[in-house]
Amino acid sequence: MNHTGPSLSSVIRERRTIRDFNGAPIGMDTLLEILRDASWAPFHSRKEPWRFILFTGEGRIRFAEAVASTYSREMRERWGDWARKQYCERIPVHLLIVIEADPRQKYWEDAFSAASALIQNIQLLAWERSVGTVWKTNEWNWEPLFLQGVGVRPHERIVGTLHMGYFDKVPKAKPRTSVEDLLTIVAE
Repeated sequence: MNHTGPSLSSVIRERRTIRDFNGAPIGMDTLLEILRDASWAPFHSRKEPWRFILFTGEGRIRFAEAVASTYSREMRERWGDWARKQYCERIPVHLLIVIEADPRQKYWEDAFSAASALIQNIQLLAWERSVGTVWKTNEWNWEPLFLQGVGVRPHERIVGTLHMGYFDKVPKAKPRTSVEDLLTIVAE
């Protein structure tokens, strides 16, 4: 294998959650490349348990309006303009990862776990291309007006929303607990 980019371990260790985007657009080719590679995440079912809903360009208005539909009047007055600016100008991409809402616990957990692995793949592949992400699980993921506004079907649930974009500053790493402190070894 001839690999000239950063090692996987360095991408994992250097990736940061980005919350401050600079508004520069991400090309559709880059997004599709990330999703195509990320879709190689492991899954237990016969086919991938996820689908994507992507908001970019003018589509970000629909996302922002769906979010605003969940706000109280007070929240809209306080945060509405700020949120619209963030969602429609500063953040170039909103990507929802959606799975079937299977009532059988095992199938739900399998799909949710696979979609979580997919999301981690997306984050790492984006970082490798200098695209930042923040994985959000907001309260509105369960709000009927939001779900309808973004095109989530009645039998689906959102595993996460990834806000994606280019950025100017890399945040400092959060400290990690040593693996040794978290590890229980059973040798017999």
